[in-house]
Amino acid sequence: MDRILIAANRLPVTVGATIRKSSGGLASAMRGLRDRFENLWIGWPGSAVIDPQRREALRDELRDEFGCVPVYLSRRQVRDYYQGYANSGLWPLLHYMAHYVRQNNNWWQAYQHVNRQFADTVLEVARPEDYVWVQDYHLMLVPQMLREARPDLRIGFFLHTPFPSYEVFRCHPQRTELLEGLLGADLVGFHTFGYMRHFRSAVLRLLGLESEFDFIRLGSRRCNMGVYPIGIDAEGFAQELASERLRRRREGLREAYQGKRVVLGVERLDYTKGLPRRLEAIDRFLSGWRDKNSIVFILVSVPSRGEVPQYRELREQVEYEIGRINGRHSTVENTPIHFIHKSVAFTDLCALYSIADVAMVTPVMDGMNIVAKEYVACKRDQPGVLILSEFAGAAGELFNALIVNPYDVDSMARSLHQALTMSEQEQRERMDGMRGHVIDFDARAWAGLFLHDLEHRPQQRRTLAITAPDVGAQVVERFANSTRIACFLNYDGTLRELESAPDRALPTGGMHDLFDRLQHEGRVDTYIISGRTHEDLGAWFAPYDFTLIAEHGFAVRLAGQAQWGPLDDTIDVSWKEQVKGIFEQYVGTTPGSFVEEKASAVVWHYRRSDPEFGRWKAEQLVSSLYEMLGNLPAEVHHGKCIVEVSSVQVSKGAAVRHFVADTPYDLVLCAGDDQTDESMFRLRDDRLLSVKVGEGDTEAAYRVDSPEHFRDILNRALDALPGD
Repeated sequence: MDRILIAANRLPVTVGATIRKSSGGLASAMRGLRDRFENLWIGWPGSAVIDPQRREALRDELRDEFGCVPVYLSRRQVRDYYQGYANSGLWPLLHYMAHYVRQNNNWWQAYQHVNRQFADTVLEVARPEDYVWVQDYHLMLVPQMLREARPDLRIGFFLHTPFPSYEVFRCHPQRTELLEGLLGADLVGFHTFGYMRHFRSAVLRLLGLESEFDFIRLGSRRCNMGVYPIGIDAEGFAQELASERLRRRREGLREAYQGKRVVLGVERLDYTKGLPRRLEAIDRFLSGWRDKNSIVFILVSVPSRGEVPQYRELREQVEYEIGRINGRHSTVENTPIHFIHKSVAFTDLCALYSIADVAMVTPVMDGMNIVAKEYVACKRDQPGVLILSEFAGAAGELFNALIVNPYDVDSMARSLHQALTMSEQEQRERMDGMRGHVIDFDARAWAGLFLHDLEHRPQQRRTLAITAPDVGAQVVERFANSTRIACFLNYDGTLRELESAPDRALPTGGMHDLFDRLQHEGRVDTYIISGRTHEDLGAWFAPYDFTLIAEHGFAVRLAGQAQWGPLDDTIDVSWKEQVKGIFEQYVGTTPGSFVEEKASAVVWHYRRSDPEFGRWKAEQLVSSLYEMLGNLPAEVHHGKCIVEVSSVQVSKGAAVRHFVADTPYDLVLCAGDDQTDESMFRLRDDRLLSVKVGEGDTEAAYRVDSPEHFRDILNRALDALPGD
């Protein structure tokens, strides 16, 4: 049986004088999958355990009796990692409340350290081919830590909060580190498509990584993405609803609130839940509701993060507003708002759901909000109305609710009136449709879908080209068995990493070491073949006796010579001015873009533009150019953040063919990273060894994931050449 390791901030147990199992959607979901997976939980036990002997005894008991492995944290770590970084830094930003964000370098260090503790604990117990499912924003660095140490593991991550838009997420000081941590996963799950779309946008804009609809390319690997709306423990609610204790409690509550319409609110006391705005809506509703004795609002607000100043201030604000509203609208017979600031027993909760005529679930931002689903599940054969914020993830599923904007207080007050005056038939029709969905897509279904995709969706990118580590072995073997070698090497994206500004892409120190080796290896002729101008190549490679081929084959400087000249002096470039005019128009409408003019080509660069907008404008430009250039001797290339128009008489393939035609090379290595290099790869020559660097469709025989990797292969290949 396959085994899944669940890494979560808290273990599904409560550790005190004894150890008790905790209830919760995730725990119940995993219990429902025991026929498919053996479960092992990794997490904090919820209390500081100082004594080493107690730690060992507790570790053994948790592992043997409960299938849990503890991660012991000190009180300071809990303060800095959990209360500080996670809940005062990440939580508010993920919920679009940047004004609540607090940052502290000690918190970041603690977050890194605790994430490393979790990763190390997983690695201690992980077997080959285990599945690892990392949970939520507390552990966003763990996937990459696991990936680096154990690439054989199948790693999933699920975010239980919203993922905000790029414009919000970019405010976080450690935005790139957090994204890179998540990209270590094979599958990242979200509650809604909107959250997934925001994640893709942040990865594109902050890391420059493009994505398909549901995966991000990462060299030869892919990080898949998916939408998995979490459900409730439907079986647990069904069992409770059928119990005698529930029946008795429900009857007691009905008697207590006899003759009154009950409006229920249940949530943690958290600023994301929108309680102050809901109270304002209740106040306005009561101002227009004639019979003040006929209605009661029961607000269950579970204490949360009382050590955080913003939460203490929120409680004071809520209690003040409730006192003010009750003072204004109370009668001798009735107090309209009953405020319960403590946890409520499960039986009491189900009974409240069952008797409530209306549930108000109106967060200003919420990842899912399972309270809405719990209320629907408890309205078995009973009427009821759900008022639901459009900013809760559940709004994407529970379409029959009264959907409200929690920032529109008047609209919420009107929805309350609509709910309390709605016919019983309409209530039942709305509730029946939602209840079937909630029961069918419960927590077990959610976990099952996620783990199915983690198990079956491909982690490697499909390609015909052979990927590392076989590439290095092939190149080294071919070098070792050859006596005269030609290396046609593209520059940007192949020998050198791409830069946002082309003039910054100078050779680095390590590259100069490689060039020195190529220069002094008598069996290797080096050709630098690039789209760069001859001025760039001449300046950067002045110390080396290489043949330089500029502008994809238009201009050449032979090894040992100082002068540049055209490879073919019959090339027609009369179309350049017309194309340049079109490009200049697009510069005016695409901030960050610019035009580069070469002797045989014109290039529109949009690497500095907004990635999505730039790509959209590039597609428009390419479409216009195809129509314009139909009868001209020029062709269009849409490369990596560039659109280039060049002569059809110029290509890298033609340049390679020119230089190898009458030369007795027994190996011709061609390496490149974009579409302009494909003309080399398409050559039919038994001596050819073609290598694609990076992503994208290719006709090359082999592929490596980065310029750094390719440089390493070249160095190893030079090591394999026999000595003189």
